[in-house]
Amino acid sequence: MFVGGLPFSTTQTELEELFSEVGEIGDVFIPTDRETGKPRGFAFVEFADAAHATAAISKFDGYDLGGRALRVNEAEAKPQRAPRIFNDDGGRGGYEAPKRHKPKGSRKNARARKRGF
Repeated sequence: MFVGGLPFSTTQTELEELFSEVGEIGDVFIPTDRETGKPRGFAFVEFADAAHATAAISKFDGYDLGGRALRVNEAEAKPQRAPRIFNDDGGRGGYEAPKRHKPKGSRKNARARKRGF
């Protein structure tokens, strides 16, 4: 299940202690920021039994933890991203961004016209 609105100082042990009041916990995962390594303010908690997860949602949704109201609900699958567009240039590979046209009268075009290109 998803637990949002966590104070950034919340530890995995604190979450395990809190949610173990409802039932046996399988796993607690607190994602961290790639650059800073600090928690991102949400977590995923897995219970050994689905009935315990439902009880945890009803008990802890809106629960005050460290001055913040928790948002607890079922975790949803991550939405699929659109596939990347790769160019077909004979095997050189690489990502090709969509072509964007420059607006008419850009500074670059004005300089080129001035020089006679």
